[in-house]
Amino acid sequence: MERILAEHHRMAQAVANVARRINETMEEGRDCLDLSDCDLISFPDGIFKMLRSCTDNIHKITLANNQLKALGNKFFHTFSQLQDLDVQGNVLTSLPDAVGDVEHLISINLSKNRLAVFPERLTRVKSLQNINVEGNQITELPMEKLSLMSSLKSLDVRSNPLTTDTESVPHHFSILT
Repeated sequence: MERILAEHHRMAQAVANVARRINETMEEGRDCLDLSDCDLISFPDGIFKMLRSCTDNIHKITLANNQLKALGNKFFHTFSQLQDLDVQGNVLTSLPDAVGDVEHLISINLSKNRLAVFPERLTRVKSLQNINVEGNQITELPMEKLSLMSSLKSLDVRSNPLTTDTESVPHHFSILT
């Protein structure tokens, strides 16, 4: 019984922490929403409602070091002005199709997740300059599609079991392997 009460207390603290961070973001008119280290297993629907009036002002979201299994299309449709997304240290296995529709995304950190396949929808984001997929289980890279990304400057694929030859396709960006 004590363990159950302790778990409920920890969950209540986590919810209060998320609510406090959202309120601070709104009250201070910040363009950054930091929900890292909040024990999130999903992006709560209530956040969309709370932030409805200021989602266009949010340019950076940090969801690092949670237990996120997925981000839905709604996340990327809601935060349409997103420029920087940090979801490192979660348990993501894929990204939804809507990530390809984010027109202003410059940097995405997907390191230390559970991606087995490179999220090819990212290659549709024309503004994307930095992609970090370090520490996943990715075996192949879509080098031809990546080489067509004119804005791409860096791709970090360290600590992945790659079989793709990253040298065979000419590219204009640096690859950390």
